[in-house]
Amino acid sequence: MAATEGVPWRSRTVQVVLCSTAVAPLGVPLISPALPAFRDAFSLTEAQTSLLVSGYFLVGIVLSPFVGILVDRLGRRRVLVAGLLTFGVLGGAIAFAPSFEVVIALRVVQGTGAAAIFIATVTIIGDTFEGVQRTAVLGVNVAVLSAMAALFPVVGGLLVGISWSAPFLAYLVAVPVALFAFLGLDEAPHSNAGYGLSALADAVVGIATPGTLALLCITFLTEFLAFGVVFTTLPFLLAPVLTAVLIGLLILAAEVASMAAAATSGRLARRFSPMQLVAVGFVGYGSGFLLLGASSWLPLVVLSMGLAGGGIGLLLPSVDAALTARVRPEHRAGALSLRNSTTFLGRFAGPITFVGLAGPVAGLGYRPLLFGAGVVALCVAGLVALGSRRA
Repeated sequence: MAATEGVPWRSRTVQVVLCSTAVAPLGVPLISPALPAFRDAFSLTEAQTSLLVSGYFLVGIVLSPFVGILVDRLGRRRVLVAGLLTFGVLGGAIAFAPSFEVVIALRVVQGTGAAAIFIATVTIIGDTFEGVQRTAVLGVNVAVLSAMAALFPVVGGLLVGISWSAPFLAYLVAVPVALFAFLGLDEAPHSNAGYGLSALADAVVGIATPGTLALLCITFLTEFLAFGVVFTTLPFLLAPVLTAVLIGLLILAAEVASMAAAATSGRLARRFSPMQLVAVGFVGYGSGFLLLGASSWLPLVVLSMGLAGGGIGLLLPSVDAALTARVRPEHRAGALSLRNSTTFLGRFAGPITFVGLAGPVAGLGYRPLLFGAGVVALCVAGLVALGSRRA
């Protein structure tokens, strides 16, 4: 691969972005194995416990577009540093929360910091790199995200053995990362042409095409299934037969597969279009969910997590690469902020939907939902593949 197509590892911009991305999986993967222990500590139902995941994304759904405006108005570095500090300080404070209501309040505000991290990092990549190199850096960014998301469930499973609150102290690592971003990141040029809601309206107009709207729908479905199945259904489904550490190891299998797939996305982008990679990603998703619904036999569960993880590793960088290529630079932060709202909406809706449908009200159970998720993913794969042939 040519130098202009590879990842410039010595770039301080790349280093800051990857360090910032590395703390992001503290948001959910770290605490996913701890959900049953958190439920028991506060005497909650499973639906109430799922708010620990969904509440984290609630504010980000609404505020992400306005965070995108701040990224353009105040600059990428300022918003990234503020996001890291909010994420770390409020996350650490949860360990000392006296009640479930306080925990949820802190999680909701903490989600705003997470939105700032996601939007600022991807916007910085879009500003700094172009073409195949942009896809390569986005792929490595997702690979780092997956690597940390692979590690953190195991760490969370170990920490929850100490106390339900111990995993939340790990959020404080975001504070020194914020200092590194402040000292090491040069502010990229940004547009000040738009103000307030007019900037958001410009971003909406800039992405209001069938292709970009389809990418937002794909983003929603990707996150809806990932957080509904992998991070919520899996722990509750397997909690009666496996320990929290083993559940964390299964999530690790998904994340390792995601990391491997994302790391190769830059090379694959030289031969395949982003939408072709999206289609393959949904095939992995669908196959993994169908296998998970078929049996709790541990080797089969590991295989299913590998397939699903590989799917998301192809989906995320391919969607971001396609979206950043379709919008003009002056609309990039706004467009990515709308993408982030869609991302958070999927992450918010997934846990609530799956737990709600599986619970006593609807009474469907988790396994039928897994079969349904697998069929939906495979159907989407077919539609994307058909659309990419006609394009």
